Amino acid sequence: MIWAGFLFGLLGSFHCVGMCGPIAMALPFGGSSGWRYYTGRLLYNGGRLTMYTALGALAGAFGQSLQMAGLQQTVSIVSGLLILLLLVVPNAFKGKAANALGTDRLMNWVRRKLGYFFGKNTYSSLFMVGLLNGLLPCGFVYIALAGALSAPGMTGAMLYMLLFGLGTFPLMFLVSLSGKFISLKLRSTFNRLVPYAGMALAVLFIVRGLDLGIPYLSPKVTHTAHNTTEITCCTKPR
Repeated sequence: MIWAGFLFGLLGSFHCVGMCGPIAMALPFGGSSGWRYYTGRLLYNGGRLTMYTALGALAGAFGQSLQMAGLQQTVSIVSGLLILLLLVVPNAFKGKAANALGTDRLMNWVRRKLGYFFGKNTYSSLFMVGLLNGLLPCGFVYIALAGALSAPGMTGAMLYMLLFGLGTFPLMFLVSLSGKFISLKLRSTFNRLVPYAGMALAVLFIVRGLDLGIPYLSPKVTHTAHNTTEITCCTKPR
């Protein structure tokens, strides 16, 4: 299930191109060449991956508290339903919800800081741009975080989000070098595929939580008298 994060990031990376491509192509050091140019682009993407991993830690801490209460399967099903909800809720409603939660103030701060670091020509500024980029509103990232909730513990959730970021890395790195080779038509085509990839991920989490006894996909979970959990994954219990 953790590798689902990588596959989702890889399949949906064209969405990142559409949303964050302009930032990647406008990075400082635009006139540099050689190793300085490539190092700067690597640092930017490293900042993105670092922020995704940190967000995974937050999701993992919340998910772990539920799993410790014996709600592993419930968390998996809720994660799948949450992904479906994020796919169908209109963007206008998401914006209203963000305003009600006060996240609009946080986003204004993020945008100001992005403008500040864009004016710097240092490696640290490129890393900070990547970090802040990871905080910008993105339904694609929210869907990934919903999946991270059901990862095994905080470490699992962090790894899930790191793999998600690594899935987006190849295309975003190429875009940061020169995004002109990706046509608008191709981006639009892959953007239309993102909801289908999200629905497949949601179904995967829901099936996983249904305790169907399917090896690896939906293992049988039993609770013993000693308040421990046993998962039958690929062998029959004796």
